[in-house]
Amino acid sequence: MKEVRVKQDKISMTLINVVSIAVPLVVAILLGIRQKVDLGAWTKVLPHVIGGINTLTSISLIYGLFLIKQKQIERHRKVMTLAFLLGGVFLVCYVLYHLTNPSTSYGGEGFVRYFYYFILISHILLSLVVLPLVLRAYFFAWIGEYELHRKLTKYAFPIWLYVSITGVVAYLMIEPYYV
Repeated sequence: MKEVRVKQDKISMTLINVVSIAVPLVVAILLGIRQKVDLGAWTKVLPHVIGGINTLTSISLIYGLFLIKQKQIERHRKVMTLAFLLGGVFLVCYVLYHLTNPSTSYGGEGFVRYFYYFILISHILLSLVVLPLVLRAYFFAWIGEYELHRKLTKYAFPIWLYVSITGVVAYLMIEPYYV
């Protein structure tokens, strides 16, 4: 029985590794595509939806931390599952937007411009780091490996929270420049 579990865990870790590599590759390819797909004007609202998703994710993460500190494990699990699902919806919206619309340039000047690009670049780089951490942390919780889950979330949680909050900040800063 233990051999089956080990084999399943190896398969799961391989899948997590594949997803952790495939997602950034797909996003990079989408950002590089010059010819966009026309799915209609409704795709223009996706940045606003993405900003809302990042806001809800940030709130969910903070609330999830509060719940686990209060030892409300079942409620924590539900809220963190919500944050995880919001991440999936975010990804779908992000891919759809960049498949159908050109990137928006930031129009601010001076210090604000440097601040925006610091936020954006750190957000992007840390989003690459946090994806495999979150997938592993969620997996460990799912299979009941709570000690591994706790050890990993010491790193995954603050990075994920930073990425979701900086997603909101970047959205608020670039929102006036959407056409």
